[in-house]
Amino acid sequence: MPLIRPFAGLRPTIKHAADVIAPPYDVLTTEEARVRAQGRPYSFLHISKPEIDLPIGTDPYDASVYSKGAENLQALLGKGILQRDPGAFYYVYRLIMGAHTQTGIVATARVADYDVNRIRKHEFTRPDKEDDRVRQIDTLNAQTGPVFLTYRHNARVDAIVNEVCQQAAEYDLTADDGVKHTLWVVRDADKIDELTKTFDAMDCLYIADGHHRSAAASRVAAMRRGDEVAGEEDFEYFLSVIFPDNQMQILDYNRVMKDLNGHSPQEFLAKIDGVFSVRKAVTAVKPQRVGEFGMYLKGQWYQLNIKPEYIPHNDPVGVLDVSLLQQNLIEPILGIADPRRDKRIDFVGGIRGLKGLEKRVDSGEMAVAFALFATRMDALMDVADAGKVMPPKSTWFEPKLADGLVSHVLE
Repeated sequence: MPLIRPFAGLRPTIKHAADVIAPPYDVLTTEEARVRAQGRPYSFLHISKPEIDLPIGTDPYDASVYSKGAENLQALLGKGILQRDPGAFYYVYRLIMGAHTQTGIVATARVADYDVNRIRKHEFTRPDKEDDRVRQIDTLNAQTGPVFLTYRHNARVDAIVNEVCQQAAEYDLTADDGVKHTLWVVRDADKIDELTKTFDAMDCLYIADGHHRSAAASRVAAMRRGDEVAGEEDFEYFLSVIFPDNQMQILDYNRVMKDLNGHSPQEFLAKIDGVFSVRKAVTAVKPQRVGEFGMYLKGQWYQLNIKPEYIPHNDPVGVLDVSLLQQNLIEPILGIADPRRDKRIDFVGGIRGLKGLEKRVDSGEMAVAFALFATRMDALMDVADAGKVMPPKSTWFEPKLADGLVSHVLE
């Protein structure tokens, strides 16, 4: 049974594609989604964030929300806005954000390979978020949010993708945020077969983003399979977009803290000086290498460099910048032992820039901010290969995949 396989995608008609596609469900609040979907009855947000069509204040985990999403999906099917392809295809999906371009394959990946860690993880999941995706998939009878996968780049896959991209695209759309989304349908049986065999020869795939969606797909498959042996049913595969590692873009994922744990700024600076070299900077500090950090405190930027003896080079998790900062400053000095649950810490995606950090501190909401060097793709794969997990909020991938471009129906 193959690692990935083609499928009959559920897609918007070419005429309505621009009206349908939407940001991923988990990057918008309910309020932001209401605004985005206003006056756009075909927006996929009515399926991915269906609480926007229910009274304000509705619990997004209420049963009525999942039912409303299924109702909205059926409405778009009934109007012919969404249509299912007549055969099982792969799709080539290109994202362009500014000067960055990445091109991958839309496919379904095998749940059984996820279960045995051939599709490798690097994050823990939260039960409540898993439960939400299980209910969403099961109620819709479809996977609408793709899992973002990566693989060690492969020349044969590159060649096939390049050949496909010479053809006319099915969609060529620019979203509200300026990101360009282009999709080609791979209908050629020989190319489909070669892609299937080439991926199946790979040792593994890696989850970049979508740990909750993949975990939920595994649970739905187990529910529907029951006591039977895993077969070839659609629910035994999950919707994925698979990009080569050398095209992936990880941005920094920065930290802000509400207080200095009872220390004055002078005391705080003195405490961190033992583990880090600290110097004032005349401009905002965007770290350029592992072990370098920017810190914004009381209107002043500092450059911090961790001293070499504090870097555990034989530990793929411990060597990450997020770990170095957590283990040597955030926990021992600021007293935040569990960044997953502690309300004194928050996280700011690098897409917001260093100005986003300054704003949080200058407003008085936060006391100090840290800018980190972005996690490298090879570091993510090293952690996953070792069977370990990263600290929370270690990676911020850009650009984001669009919801609604291609969905996977479960039969």
